[in-house]
Amino acid sequence: MKKTLLAAALLCCFSTAYAADQDNASALNPVIVTATRTAVTVDDTLSSVTVITRADIERLQPVSVLDLLTGLPGVNTTQSGGLGQTSSLFMRGTNSTHTLVLIDGVRIGSVTAGFASLEQIPVEQIERIEIVRGPRSSLYGADAIGGVIQIFTRHGSANGGVTPSLSMTAGSHGLFGSQAGLSGGDQHAWYNLNLGGEYTSGFPGCKMGAAEAMAGCFVDDSRDDAYRNWNGSANAGYRWDNGTELAFTWLRSKNDVDYAGSPYGGNDAVNEQRVAGVRLSFSPMEAWGVTLNAGQSKDLSTTYYQGSYYGAYYPLAQTGYFNSQRNQFSWQNDIELTSNQLLTVGVDYQQEHLDSSTGYLADSRDDTGTYAQYQGTFGSNEVQLSVRHDHNQQYGDHDTGAASWGYHFDHGLRVYASYGTAFHAPTFNDLYYPPYYGIPSANPDLKPEKSRSAEVGVTQQLGIWNWGVSAYQTRIDDLILLDPNQNYVPFNVSKARIRGLEGQLGADIDGWQVQGYLTLQQPKDVGDVTADANSGNLLPRRPERMARVDIDRRFGAFGIGTTWYAAGYSYDDAANTHRLGGYSTLALRASWHFTQDWQVEAKLANAFDRDYETVYYFNQPGRTWYLTLRYSPAAR
Repeated sequence: MKKTLLAAALLCCFSTAYAADQDNASALNPVIVTATRTAVTVDDTLSSVTVITRADIERLQPVSVLDLLTGLPGVNTTQSGGLGQTSSLFMRGTNSTHTLVLIDGVRIGSVTAGFASLEQIPVEQIERIEIVRGPRSSLYGADAIGGVIQIFTRHGSANGGVTPSLSMTAGSHGLFGSQAGLSGGDQHAWYNLNLGGEYTSGFPGCKMGAAEAMAGCFVDDSRDDAYRNWNGSANAGYRWDNGTELAFTWLRSKNDVDYAGSPYGGNDAVNEQRVAGVRLSFSPMEAWGVTLNAGQSKDLSTTYYQGSYYGAYYPLAQTGYFNSQRNQFSWQNDIELTSNQLLTVGVDYQQEHLDSSTGYLADSRDDTGTYAQYQGTFGSNEVQLSVRHDHNQQYGDHDTGAASWGYHFDHGLRVYASYGTAFHAPTFNDLYYPPYYGIPSANPDLKPEKSRSAEVGVTQQLGIWNWGVSAYQTRIDDLILLDPNQNYVPFNVSKARIRGLEGQLGADIDGWQVQGYLTLQQPKDVGDVTADANSGNLLPRRPERMARVDIDRRFGAFGIGTTWYAAGYSYDDAANTHRLGGYSTLALRASWHFTQDWQVEAKLANAFDRDYETVYYFNQPGRTWYLTLRYSPAAR
């Protein structure tokens, strides 16, 4: 950790020395709703947050959500191959199931695996992403140990015009994609409609050769892993003169992805994400705002197999299906006690349901959560307090809380400290998976994983410069592990301790837009050595060091940019026997507005053709190119 502290000191000194101008401060302080469930500026959240706008997405030219998020403070991702293949996201060194993902306020994710399939979310349908790092169970309930990611789909504007949009992309591995949309609105109504699709012939995800295949994906399949996606979204709303607002959102993304497999697990998956939500907000009294939300998300997956296996040919046949459904409702009340004090109280209800070809011992459960939050400003001091009680049909009652304090100095300097508790609910696989030939495969007596997190940080947004440093520690009790000596039955035994430091530094100098991120973390298993053979090891697939730098510049109608990302080594397994080497990649991009409404974009990813792995024995894309034609006129 000495290197961590040294890096933090250098980052602070370097950024403070150049902070001098305040002209662009407002552009660096956007409004965010995920951190507190209320609209506050980033500077008032008392949390570590990152906001990605539509302008950022078009500037960075990502091909997937993972491409967009990788390397942001505290965030690393893994993927078993190319586009559309299974992925995981680890925030602040916690498990992939410890990050809550929302789309337009609706919780998504499989109730069997316990995490959201971000690889299935089309990046062209995204308007904005808010990332909040640190525990948020006191506001959102289960699963928000590492943080919360909220994705907002494309929406219309209130400028009184109609705006069409169109993009077409071609690239390596036979990639072709397109998107078309129409949006508009006025001072009362808004709407947005989008349709899109994508195809790539892909490449073999699993490394070939009998020895390598059996060490990684356990089959030897040399086919290219093709990926197809069809998607659409709709967003509409109306706001009356008295401030009452009714809004509707909808997203559907259907994917067909090939992978190395067998007649038992399939080699082709048809996956679908469906999200729909409706929101009504109004004010019964001047100081009292009410928001009602209802939503449903579905995570649908069906697997098939076709091909030869051990000399025999199998025709196309279904091998299984897992369909998750979440029905959600919330009632939130925001009460303005004074001009500088806000009280928020509310109730959340969620029903989880599973329909599967595998006969689970239970297929549904309910959860009801009640919460309260206080936000107050007293001069230069800010205080945020929150508590929540959850009652779950399976694991009973659970209480969480959080407390944050911040102080604003002159020249945009702010310090903050926070402490919070959180928990992760066991998944349906953990609790209900049926016995295998009479041998138990699940544990209905599992307790939720519980965490305690503390954080201190300092940030400054001063003119053309912005910087921040935060240090944190998270302890997780009752960590759920799989026992290899008992048919991999999950059980509560271990403890994890994660220490980390995050830094970011950005500037806009003479047209050059520069943003750098640094993450140093120590995610370790610290369980009792008598019960946990992996005590003292690093948690799987989480590098201790990550860095990313984005640099962009416009020259009139032309734009250029680059992203450099580096990650240290990690291990693929809890025993720390399969080492994944450190690596770095460089992406180059350019754009040209050849008319007012038309733009062409080009990107070269992994420009030096680095060979690396984020999952043991699974390939990652080598040098790849992408070319996009985009039509985005002003409102007419």
